[in-house]
Amino acid sequence: FSDPFLNRRRANDFIQADSRLRAITQERIRERSKAPQEHQRELCEDYYPCEMYAFRHGYPAAYKHYFGRRRTK
Repeated sequence: FSDPFLNRRRANDFIQADSRLRAITQERIRERSKAPQEHQRELCEDYYPCEMYAFRHGYPAAYKHYFGRRRTK
């Protein structure tokens, strides 16, 4: 075996891009199906005042304080 190059058929025998794409797809599915609490925590972590409030009072209270529904008349 002196030829350093492989033909396409031989190269595809050991390189499987399909499994990599499948892993990326599975990760996207997991991102879309996060628990509501995890989604709320991530929102709070991205907003600095909310994160500081969470250190003192917890993430559920911080999310409710900054992102809870506000009633307007």
